[in-house]
Amino acid sequence: MGVVFTVLELRNLVKQRQTDLITNLYSIFATEEFQKEWHTEMTEEINDYNTYRKKYAVEIPPAGLFFHEIGVLLNEKLIDIRLVYKMFGGVIMNYWKKAKPIVESGRIELNSPRWAWGLEYLVNEIKKLRQQELASKTA
Repeated sequence: MGVVFTVLELRNLVKQRQTDLITNLYSIFATEEFQKEWHTEMTEEINDYNTYRKKYAVEIPPAGLFFHEIGVLLNEKLIDIRLVYKMFGGVIMNYWKKAKPIVESGRIELNSPRWAWGLEYLVNEIKKLRQQELASKTA
């Protein structure tokens, strides 16, 4: 009986930790500062890393860094893809459309093929989840 209770308690702790993490991430995303950065990134007509870096004097766009971090957490199994998808799914996919050419040129410019890998991993995991959801709806 004690073992069952302990296992259930551990599951609840993991869920609580993941919920706290996603809530903290969303509180960052919802700040005025982040939203201004987000708007700037989404409305710019910049399609390559070098131009972005010269214009803003930063190595990594803030939203890209934020979503890269989520991808790293997801890769380490510290956050649940379903929570990420429900909170950020559409936003991430829209961001990726804009960021993909910058990421690809950044990898070449920096000679770093894994640069921003967390962001791309996150996008690929969201795509997999969407495919699974579509498959289950048609089954």
